[in-house]
Amino acid sequence: MERLVFLFSLTALAVLHCMNTIPEFQEPVVILQIGIAVLVVVWFFYFLITRRNPPKDILFYVFAEFSFTCVIDLVSAMEHDGFISGFMEFYQKTGEPYLGTAYAIMMCYWDGIVHFIMYLIMIQRLWNSKSYRTLGLFWAGSLFANMSVFVTGIVVGKFGSDIRPAFWLNMPFLMLPIWGAIKLFNKPKNGPTLGGYKAHYDQSFNLIWRPSDLLLVLLLLGAMAFTLFRGLVALDSPLEACTIYLRQYEPYLKDPVGYPKVMMLHFLFYMLPMLGAFVYGLIVPGCTWMPDWTVFVAGGIAQCQWAHIGASLHPRTVAPFRIPDEAFLAVLAANLLYAVIPSLIAMRCTSNTNFFLTVTKLPGMEGMPWVPDADTLVEKKHN
Repeated sequence: MERLVFLFSLTALAVLHCMNTIPEFQEPVVILQIGIAVLVVVWFFYFLITRRNPPKDILFYVFAEFSFTCVIDLVSAMEHDGFISGFMEFYQKTGEPYLGTAYAIMMCYWDGIVHFIMYLIMIQRLWNSKSYRTLGLFWAGSLFANMSVFVTGIVVGKFGSDIRPAFWLNMPFLMLPIWGAIKLFNKPKNGPTLGGYKAHYDQSFNLIWRPSDLLLVLLLLGAMAFTLFRGLVALDSPLEACTIYLRQYEPYLKDPVGYPKVMMLHFLFYMLPMLGAFVYGLIVPGCTWMPDWTVFVAGGIAQCQWAHIGASLHPRTVAPFRIPDEAFLAVLAANLLYAVIPSLIAMRCTSNTNFFLTVTKLPGMEGMPWVPDADTLVEKKHN
């Protein structure tokens, strides 16, 4: 099935070329109407071909539909960067002109490549009755963060006074990831939810005796400080450190397109509390929500940081807002580390879930020689 979805998605090229060559299809209202019609036709196509053998999960239709639009986003990014031509000149002028910004171009590359691959993998696993829950949560976090920053940035940025009808085509891509995330969070987990002796043993160690978790907590605290600091910069804090950072390190945070400021505020008000919750979850055992939420947040931050780093380096960002040469390595390293930390947390939480399971009192547990407090055992070993 994933091969059929891949091949059918390529028909988006024919739709774009047709619209680009027929002037009557290039009016703003007509673009909106054709966009809605295409989404309906794509859905109806997949509904017809699966009517006799319907998918076991309704999210199949979302993944298949969005695979089609991934091709459109990839074409948009490549055409704006000059790699191809003849497909989307009309859309640049009368559709969504903000797609020509550096941030939107990098966003479209992520959607056209990373999300497209995710859709094909999830369709393959879904169609073969295999679990795709973890990858689905990463996708939901990635797409929701993508669209929440993108849509808000359009409204509050320099394009807010020139919103065209095609803007409303973004709404399904903002709402459906929320619905998809809710469905995925409610799906049964891949592994056990109750722990036994092994989970009880792992949870008996304090943080000081878990060096890898201790390192992750320190990285999270650093990420929280970085999030708070850049949020203050985006809010025009008069602190001297914020002024220096904005002028000498990341002037892109004040780009009038609005996306970087919106992203920093998203991080400040939403990601910062989540990072704090992850610190708690790595210290206090039995936080069953950790594996799911770390994956969801990792997807969001990975997508946002890709677009943010790429846009701050892209030639379409005017020179005064790009990263200064003398601070290039420091800023790039800080942003890459910030993007990687949530993924490291997610990998830790999903690879060994014992610390995050609910432990029940099992018969005879108290009598096990290795069950008593692990700190006591470590201290005795050192003594």
